Amino acid sequence: MTVHLKTRVTAVGPEVADLAEGGVVILFADGSPPELAEVSVLHRGEQEPSDDAPQAGASIAIGGVSATITAIGDTAWNKVREIGHVVISFNGASQAERPGEICATEVDTQALVDALAVDAVITIAA
Repeated sequence: MTVHLKTRVTAVGPEVADLAEGGVVILFADGSPPELAEVSVLHRGEQEPSDDAPQAGASIAIGGVSATITAIGDTAWNKVREIGHVVISFNGASQAERPGEICATEVDTQALVDALAVDAVITIAA
C-alpha cells in the first residue's frame, strides 16, 4: 500500500462542523491565517505528502470514517504538498468542480463531524 498523506489534526475551526454537515472538509497545515483557520481543520504531517498524487480509487480516512477518492482537481495535490491545503468534497463527483478539490464518495456526515477532532489521523492511501 502506498501512503500518499498521513497527517494528524491539531485544531478544528468553529465553522468546520457546519461545512462537514454539507460534506465538505477544508484542510490547512498548522500556521494558516486566522481567517482561514475558522473554517479549516488544521493539521501537522506525520509523513511528507508523496510526490505522486493519489488517483481515483485511492482511499481517504478521517479517524474512523473512510471513503474512496472519485476525482482530483488539477492543482489539488500541489497545494497539499506546498501548503498542506485541500478541499475535500464527499459528493461522489466523477470530476472536480474546482482545481484545488479532491472529491470522494459520500459518507455519513454526522460520523464525519464526530471524526473531526484533535489528534484524529487523516490518511490518503492506495
